[in-house]
Amino acid sequence: MDLRRFGQSELSVPVVGMGTWSTFDVTGAAAEAVTREVLDEALAGGARVFDSSPMYGQAERVLGLGVAGRRDQAIVATKVWTTSTEDGRRQIDRALGYYGGHVELYQVHNLVNWSAHIDTLEREQARGRVGLIGATHYSASAFGELATVMRSGRVRFVQIPYNPLERDVERTILPLAEELGLGVILMRPFGEGGLFRRTPSASALEPLAPFGVSTWAQALLKWGLSDRRCHVSIPATSKPARMRENAAAGQAPWFGPAERAYVTKLAGA
Repeated sequence: MDLRRFGQSELSVPVVGMGTWSTFDVTGAAAEAVTREVLDEALAGGARVFDSSPMYGQAERVLGLGVAGRRDQAIVATKVWTTSTEDGRRQIDRALGYYGGHVELYQVHNLVNWSAHIDTLEREQARGRVGLIGATHYSASAFGELATVMRSGRVRFVQIPYNPLERDVERTILPLAEELGLGVILMRPFGEGGLFRRTPSASALEPLAPFGVSTWAQALLKWGLSDRRCHVSIPATSKPARMRENAAAGQAPWFGPAERAYVTKLAGA
């Protein structure tokens, strides 16, 4: 499977990637060295998709430093996020500089000024500096607009929240993505940490052991990726060992309906 081709058919095998919100918004040699260790573990564990945004402070820059010298191993999915079209162009130029002049997936963050930014990204795509174009949103109140963007034919990926407690995307977005053949990236697989407030016991997780699950984080990641309409999950972590653990959840076998229902019950939904 060549993930660089990015598309629903090429992503028929789900994968765990990595987000950089908060965890990569760091400065200084010591802090940046830790992020590189996280990246080392991600790559060693098979993770290849790394998501960022100018909304995340220093994260784009720090991710660029981390993948320098091994850019061919990383699929960068970053974003443009500003109401200004001109500022958007500057954000895109700056990010392309961080990533060696090419970004595999460029997304419009939270649909802000989406039509104008897609115009810019389509020009960059024609120049060979942008691979695919996508759109993101975190709020169910914006899913109607996101569906409009999806139907426009101008995006190949969407990024949306999906976990046992946030399932609004099941009504419209996931069915539409499947119909249109769009790739789906899952944000907030842990509910921004909320799903760790009541972590099931080891004995409660035992029925999931045949699926390679030994931790609650792995159960949650596999819950999302076991939906055949979903392709990449992007948990964030500042702990190298946790990244290796997360990456392991992106491997078969996958949950069936009974296992997904069991994880939903454990989550308190």
